[in-house]
Amino acid sequence: MSVYHGDLHKRKRTGGKRHPYRSKRKFEMGRLPTNTLLGERVIKKVRVRGGNYKIRIVSDRWVNVSDGKGEVVRAEILRVEDNPASIHLKRQGIITKGSIVVTNIGRVRITSRPGQNGVLNGILLEPSKS
Repeated sequence: MSVYHGDLHKRKRTGGKRHPYRSKRKFEMGRLPTNTLLGERVIKKVRVRGGNYKIRIVSDRWVNVSDGKGEVVRAEILRVEDNPASIHLKRQGIITKGSIVVTNIGRVRITSRPGQNGVLNGILLEPSKS
């Protein structure tokens, strides 16, 4: 089964049915989301349009954390606290851009797109008390 991003299936403004004048094309195809989870680092290399590659993180335990002053440290993710994108992603513990994770140095907001960039970067929201 494929993910289709074309508009041949849509209806006209008047509500009438459109009759496709051509078949589906490869450039209109998409892929299912990666759904990055917490765990040992697993990456997947995917060939994309133009012969380029995207690195997808299937799971990872570490995040590069910036404190806002230019310092960057590598921190271990303890758990996924929140995902403002969807309550379903939060419940499943999926890491996306904008997710709030708890690390050993404090709460961190993910700023990279792990399903597309192949790296987990984040900004420190509040340092841990200890």
